[in-house]
Amino acid sequence: MLAGLLGGGATSVLIQPTYTAETQLFVAIQSSGTVQELQQGNTFTQARVQSYVKTVTTPVVLQPAIDALGLNVTADQLAKKVKASTDVNTVLINISVSDTSAVQAAATAQAVANSLIKAIDQLEKPKSGGTSPVSLSIITPAEAPAAPSAPNTKLNLLLGLALGLVCGVGAAILRTNLDFRIRGEADLRKVTDAAVLGGIAFQPDAVRKPLLTQSAPQSPRAESYRQLRTNLQFANVAGQAKTVLITSSLPGEGKSTTATNLAIALSQAGQTVCLVDADLRRPMVDDYLGLDRNAGLTTALVGAADVNDLIQPWGDSDLYVLTSGQIPPNPSELLGSDEMKNLITRLEHVFDTVIVDAPPLLPVTDAAVLSQHVGGVVVVIGSQKIKHHDLRKALDALKLVDAKLLGVVLNRLPVKGPDSYAYSYYGGTYASDSAGPKSRKSSSPAGKAASAEQPDDFDFVTAPEDARPARSFPRTPLEG
Repeated sequence: MLAGLLGGGATSVLIQPTYTAETQLFVAIQSSGTVQELQQGNTFTQARVQSYVKTVTTPVVLQPAIDALGLNVTADQLAKKVKASTDVNTVLINISVSDTSAVQAAATAQAVANSLIKAIDQLEKPKSGGTSPVSLSIITPAEAPAAPSAPNTKLNLLLGLALGLVCGVGAAILRTNLDFRIRGEADLRKVTDAAVLGGIAFQPDAVRKPLLTQSAPQSPRAESYRQLRTNLQFANVAGQAKTVLITSSLPGEGKSTTATNLAIALSQAGQTVCLVDADLRRPMVDDYLGLDRNAGLTTALVGAADVNDLIQPWGDSDLYVLTSGQIPPNPSELLGSDEMKNLITRLEHVFDTVIVDAPPLLPVTDAAVLSQHVGGVVVVIGSQKIKHHDLRKALDALKLVDAKLLGVVLNRLPVKGPDSYAYSYYGGTYASDSAGPKSRKSSSPAGKAASAEQPDDFDFVTAPEDARPARSFPRTPLEG
């Protein structure tokens, strides 16, 4: 609408002003007679007026006017500026002339009217001699107009506004129908009926402060991950999925951030959690948590060290991290090996929950291979980052290997609007911590920010006996 309004205004400014002068003629019968004869003469005159109107733009009328004014135009060129009309059931002829000069328009209109009077007198004069039975006279002389007739600024603005509105609405409808990106749960339901375990709202500072511990304890972002934690417990009500694989369809949807914060949220609820960075192509967990990546998962899989020596404690809660280690040339083979399966089994015997951060499903096959060794899979969906067909391909890849899909997490959701997922309950503004904890061995104030949160009574009571959060972690080394 704004573009149309500006276009209408620009058109009005750029178009050269045009002035229109008008004159009016009266057609009469010169002979006198009875009333009946006058009535017949009036009917005759009205019938002839239509012919006179057509005659105005002919060379018979226009050429004498050109000669009288000394115009440097032809009769055909002048005809484009002259218009003639008549009202129904009248003997009045209206002549209007448009020109860039108001004075020139008035002079031309007057000259055309005078030329028409002479032309009709010659055309209607009897061949046998005598005067013409029809006479034309000017009743409204042409005057130079004070204001231009074009451009009509108000009309142009209204037309531009209306055209802009129509184009804007059309473009919005077209964009909506052609946009196949997933923006919220409504778009998700067009692809899958999988349970939505949670929704994480997009925050601009999440890039600099991705961790849950870097947000205020009662902030909407922290509550979103707690809700994800609770919903995941209900999705795994049978307690069979002690190892949960977190993946996505494409890179950049927030799977590593979700896996890390979910592990932190579970540990804050009193569970002993092991976070495994199985993204052996673009590992990010060590960057988020500030841990060493030189020795980790790949080190254990190739048998260079025991997993007991590779797991790193983090924060003040029972969270342990197994970083990716050195990036290997054959990630898929390592993740699908028996060594990986045995490693997950060992971790499940000691930890309440094992969270595995896996690569995206579509670019590589690592996540599909690794899903055979875990109890369940959670797919992170980045709002406005992935399209319908991409998500459908990713879910089909999981179905092909008979992976158990626990649900999906909608990430990067807008804070406001129909697709928003965050609700504010607490009043006031909560400031985030400037930095998250680096490791369990760190004694900095930032390291103490991740204080353990007591498990919710609701979470503890509603969970089945074998899936309830552990009250304490038996601090014994992993047994082979």
